[in-house]
Amino acid sequence: MKATYVDTQLFSQLNSSTDGITIFAPNDNAFSGQVAGAVGSLNDREKLEFVQFHILLRFLSTFDFQTLSNPVKTLAGSDSKFPLTISTSDNSVKISSGLTKTSISNTIYTNKQVAIYEVDKVLVPKDLFPPAPPAPAPAPAKPVAESPVAPKDASDGVIVVCIIILYFLGLPCI
Repeated sequence: MKATYVDTQLFSQLNSSTDGITIFAPNDNAFSGQVAGAVGSLNDREKLEFVQFHILLRFLSTFDFQTLSNPVKTLAGSDSKFPLTISTSDNSVKISSGLTKTSISNTIYTNKQVAIYEVDKVLVPKDLFPPAPPAPAPAPAKPVAESPVAPKDASDGVIVVCIIILYFLGLPCI
């Protein structure tokens, strides 16, 4: 957070507003080699947006998630650029970025102004990591051209192969 100066932004938000903040903190296992490599390829502005995408500009208790309207706005920007969808079922809070689906696995910290929830996956925003285009359809198989030497009857082919083998073995062909 310090490298992106989000900590300064959060401090300012907390001092100038009574809305509070909610942070989704991916656990260590969430940063697999693939995600870490993808994040490493981002420029400084994109890294800032990536971190901001994990932060909501209001305090949400676990009960408050049931009353949200989707998409939820993050610190990264507008709903259309960085859409985040949050839903609840039973005692579970599910979060979707369009590319990542995860759920809150633990409450790390909460008071009346700050909530930090552990998630088991990194929230990957579509704006920064657009899905790969679908692979092109395989080309149709080319029809096999018949060799002018190849016989049309399969039994004739077996006879020709036998004659060739006999010839290479030095045996007389009848």
